[in-house]
Amino acid sequence: MIVAHSFAGRRVAVFGLARTGLSSVLSLKAGGAEVLAWDDNATARELGSQAGADITPWREWGWTGIAALVLSPGVPLTHPKPHEVVLHAQRAGVPVIGDVELFAREIRPDAGSKCRAPVIAITGTNGKSTTTALIGHVLAGCGFDAQVGGNIGKAVLDLNPPTPRTIYVIEMSTFQIDLSPGLAPDVGILTNLSPDHIDRHGSMENYAAIKARLMKAVAQDGLTAIGVDDEYSSAIFTSLAGTNASPVSVGKVLGRGIFVVDGVLYDAQNGAVVKVMALDEAPNLPGAHNWQNAALAYAAVKPFVKEPRAIAAAIASFPGLAHRMESVGAIGKTRFVNDSKATNADAAAKALSVYPDIFWIAGGKAKEGGIEPLAPFFNRIRRAYLIGDAAPQFARTLDGKAPYVMAGTLEKAVELAAADAETSAAPAPVVLLSPACASYDQFKDFEHRGDVFRDAVAKLRALKVAS
Repeated sequence: MIVAHSFAGRRVAVFGLARTGLSSVLSLKAGGAEVLAWDDNATARELGSQAGADITPWREWGWTGIAALVLSPGVPLTHPKPHEVVLHAQRAGVPVIGDVELFAREIRPDAGSKCRAPVIAITGTNGKSTTTALIGHVLAGCGFDAQVGGNIGKAVLDLNPPTPRTIYVIEMSTFQIDLSPGLAPDVGILTNLSPDHIDRHGSMENYAAIKARLMKAVAQDGLTAIGVDDEYSSAIFTSLAGTNASPVSVGKVLGRGIFVVDGVLYDAQNGAVVKVMALDEAPNLPGAHNWQNAALAYAAVKPFVKEPRAIAAAIASFPGLAHRMESVGAIGKTRFVNDSKATNADAAAKALSVYPDIFWIAGGKAKEGGIEPLAPFFNRIRRAYLIGDAAPQFARTLDGKAPYVMAGTLEKAVELAAADAETSAAPAPVVLLSPACASYDQFKDFEHRGDVFRDAVAKLRALKVAS
């Protein structure tokens, strides 16, 4: 645990007692703060009480003497409208922050920590989790104590305190950026930008501005690496002219920066172009979107690992992430791929671009724009199996363009897709769960959805073996 000393002897309120809220309570208490807390969920309140918080309904707090409100990133700060607890804090002049801000105050140079460790912060619409995990994997493979957390895995305050070999690798959502005004990472990574969670930001411009804020907050002598293959990210890179910002591209040769052409990663940061590796050596990073992840990870670790061959070897050994184009097995000639993390069309496009013969499971709670942007990939879809609330909308989009079945549930979709793939003429069919939707209509989260898919495949395989 990283102990939050910055509020020692003061009262701090925590609203939301899920993963980050509970972590904040424990860290603040260990640092000597008095903690008030509330969550609408009774089980969460009990956990907060066990962690030492004074569980009191937030309307009864009274704001006199409260030094800060630590807000869960899932609670609306600005859009579609601020939560009432945020409005009360603002009227009382109480700063509204998040757990990453507590972390930032502990590891900054003037915090009095025994060893100030570097921080790599990763954000973007798609690819940030894979990029974060890959950076951590490369650093660990090169002998560093890579502490990986934030929006992926552990809450930041649950990470280990710094040692002389520690590097913090933190995935940041826009919600976390909004709540972390004091974070000044040593390396800032922006993967890409496309419309996502616009209901929580008001507009695409607001969404992009939050990402830009983190890139501009990078320490004065730090590095930013930005994927420049989309309009919004490219504009952010341009706005950083005069700083130590490196462009990253897939498909374009850059005069300066890091790029991938024909599946080969090149480093041109210092003028001369150096071949780093052929990315077909990394079997768990297939497709152009993963090539971008690899290029960004290379940019992030290069300030700490000077030997490109060591970075290349670590990238090649990356095992991949669960729910992100995760191969969960095969039955006969058919492969089953779990891409449950693809919660919007842009993310689903990455998987659809990789495989030529796809039996596609899609649907859930639809995002803005539906699957219309995926039309260029419809010729790869041998049949779609539609589930959840979005099924009728997706059926209208696919009508006359790709065959589809209204499967209803994920389990039924797996059953139907597996049967069709087995009898198809395709030499290497893939049953792909890449929903292009949020999961909340039928599942707790995308992990739950991916686990159900994996279990359904395992049951089919067991039936095949038994028969």
